Amino acid sequence: MSDQQPASSDAMDEASALKAEAARAAVQVIPDGAVIGLGSGTTAEAMLRELATRVRQGLQVTGVPASQRTASIATSLGIPLLDLDDAPALAFSIDGADEVTVPNLHLIKGGGGALLREKLIAAASQYRIIIVDASKVVSALGTVHPIPVEVTPFGWRHTAARLAALGCQPELRLISTVVTVGTGEIGGTTQHPYVTDSGNYILDCRFASISEPEALGQAIKMTIGVVEHGLFLSMTERVYVAEAAAVVRAYDRPR
Repeated sequence: MSDQQPASSDAMDEASALKAEAARAAVQVIPDGAVIGLGSGTTAEAMLRELATRVRQGLQVTGVPASQRTASIATSLGIPLLDLDDAPALAFSIDGADEVTVPNLHLIKGGGGALLREKLIAAASQYRIIIVDASKVVSALGTVHPIPVEVTPFGWRHTAARLAALGCQPELRLISTVVTVGTGEIGGTTQHPYVTDSGNYILDCRFASISEPEALGQAIKMTIGVVEHGLFLSMTERVYVAEAAAVVRAYDRPR
């Protein structure tokens, strides 16, 4: 669990404003008639609101959601949807990230728990856009966030041990549930494993350093019990970074 102090409301408001700025810039490049992948998480939700504004203005698009929550929000905003298997090709995808390195645009994703579906959406997309605020830009992956690794629930402790042998400290992601008693009063909370939309667990793997992300990604993926990992390497064409004073910078991956 994190030992960081809760963010102040002013800091949260500023972060939300920056996400909205980056999202607004990203959706402006979406052409009429496009089929686009829709990511998940708070940044992607900001993008959905900006995209819905363009839809109300007449933009014709169809979204392919990366999570059940994204699908629910997009539907409520009037954005037409398709399942991934019903979409022959995705022209674009737009999502957030937990960490980004510049200029190669390598990412860590999965803090919101939808990394497998987000990676499937990214792999099916011809042009992939990431939107972040400046706090997500780091000098090296793993500087702030662990690497989320989606694993099968069966034998997850054995999978964790195999991942630990790669040099990390894996921690099972948990969520808290409020417990009520017969009278409806709150009787405390209980913790249980976070379960992804695909029915898997997530191990948050903290490495001391990540000097060779490609080799590490391959080693993680080859670990028995691993479904997918949150290293998105060479899977982004453009990143929009929102900075203070409403400045949004666009970074394109070197060719």
